[in-house]
Amino acid sequence: MLNFNKAMISGRITRDPELKTTTSGLSVTSFSVAVNRRARSGEQSVADFINVVAWRNTAEFVCKYFKKGSGIFVVGQLQSRSWTDSNNQNRVNWEIIADEVYFAESKRDSAESNGSEFMNTPAERKEAAAPAVDFQELIDDDDKLPF
Repeated sequence: MLNFNKAMISGRITRDPELKTTTSGLSVTSFSVAVNRRARSGEQSVADFINVVAWRNTAEFVCKYFKKGSGIFVVGQLQSRSWTDSNNQNRVNWEIIADEVYFAESKRDSAESNGSEFMNTPAERKEAAAPAVDFQELIDDDDKLPF
């Protein structure tokens, strides 16, 4: 029997990730990703909040380039942790241990959804969105077409 554990999610980070270091010097961060469930036509979308843990270089990458609201695509392994709480109740937590992390939106999309940190003034945003006007009108000359 083949064992296979691969989880892939894409959504938005719910809070700014914080880089922490273990006593042995390993970088680690944990964050949650809001992932919308597919909804039928006319129904309101519902989000699941999925916990993710990233270690070493992946943790440093996430903390450097992602913040609350950033689109993220995570590939990793689903893992459970069990413990007994202060009321002597058994608890279980499921999380994805990130192996790979990718940007889920372009810098431009991120800038537009996060207050436009890449194009600061309304004029810069308008100029970037304006279509190119460098074109030449062609004259309709049906008689000269070879077909």
